[in-house]
Amino acid sequence: MLCQQCKEQTATIHLTEINNGVRVETHLCEFCAEQEGIAIKSQIPLNELLSTLLASQETEKIEPEEEKTDINEAAECPSCGMTVQAFRKGGLLGCPNDYDVFNETLKPMIEKAQGGNNKHIGKVPKKEPEDSKKHIEVINLRKQLEEAVHSEDYEKAAELRDRIKNLQ
Repeated sequence: MLCQQCKEQTATIHLTEINNGVRVETHLCEFCAEQEGIAIKSQIPLNELLSTLLASQETEKIEPEEEKTDINEAAECPSCGMTVQAFRKGGLLGCPNDYDVFNETLKPMIEKAQGGNNKHIGKVPKKEPEDSKKHIEVINLRKQLEEAVHSEDYEKAAELRDRIKNLQ
């Protein structure tokens, strides 16, 4: 696709802007994007992403039933003294306890930023040897087996036991 401005170079910068429900796409080469004053970043730091999401939440219309003050807005972390207002301003949390203290405020933002996910499940590199993948799967199955036994779901436990034997 050619740059919409110079119509010579290949467009490598693709911008999508939505204003009042109208979607406008712009395709520019790096040179024209620089001429337009568009900063080019290959990665956005997490704190900058969260700050942007927080800012967009503040500008959204608040429905009358949502005007209630959030309990977490006034909360302060007992470990580091961080508040939601300070987080919104700086984009960084003060300590690991902040995730628990501000859970109700952070959870929707994290889900939005992570495509609906709020739990880290990790991943295995594609180039990982097959033995390592099996080992990781066996570890996960053993955890599931332990949970099944603990919850007295013996049928599921038997299935998991058999799957573990087949992998080993």
